[in-house]
Amino acid sequence: MTPQFTRLLQRIGKPLVFSASLLPLAWLFWLVWSDQLGANPVETLSHRTGDWSLRFLLLTLAVTPVRRLTGWNGLQRFRRMLGLFAFFYVSLHFSVYLIFDQFFDLSTIIADVAKRPYITVGFTAFVLLIPLAVTSTNRMIKRLGRNWQRLHRLVYLIAILGVLHYLWLVKADLREPLMYAGILAVLLGYRLWWRMRVTDKNRHCRVS
Repeated sequence: MTPQFTRLLQRIGKPLVFSASLLPLAWLFWLVWSDQLGANPVETLSHRTGDWSLRFLLLTLAVTPVRRLTGWNGLQRFRRMLGLFAFFYVSLHFSVYLIFDQFFDLSTIIADVAKRPYITVGFTAFVLLIPLAVTSTNRMIKRLGRNWQRLHRLVYLIAILGVLHYLWLVKADLREPLMYAGILAVLLGYRLWWRMRVTDKNRHCRVS
């Protein structure tokens, strides 16, 4: 990668990623506007926003492995933005459930969360994402210090809960949720391998 290309990506990278991240929302607006949501519009909106929530979570987790494998450290600049878009689409997913599915009926929602496992894990993932989104500013990063990294490791649990939410939701064709589960397993497995490698390297350095 040439220095000129690197500088170009640094200049236009964030606007491009931001614009691209809004394309799923624009497509949803188009489907609503053109009345192409199918026989069950609420279900379509719920599934589409849920899919993009999980995709952005996995994209966020993919940044560090791809950065290490390619050596392009500039990718790290996009991780926070992708994480915030994951929260954005999760919020839309929950809003569809809250507004169009349950019509703000809090008693029914509480019963759903308590009795239906896929809603329980999905709601838990949403709640856990809130502090991560709130603490994603530069000010909060400086204020929390090392605790910021500890807090944001919750994203691993959140991604696992998101995949479980999808797996338990689907009743017949499990191919897509299993694909997401496989991608997540690779991303988490890579992180475990990297940590073990670093630990072994540090131990070897101390012995030497």
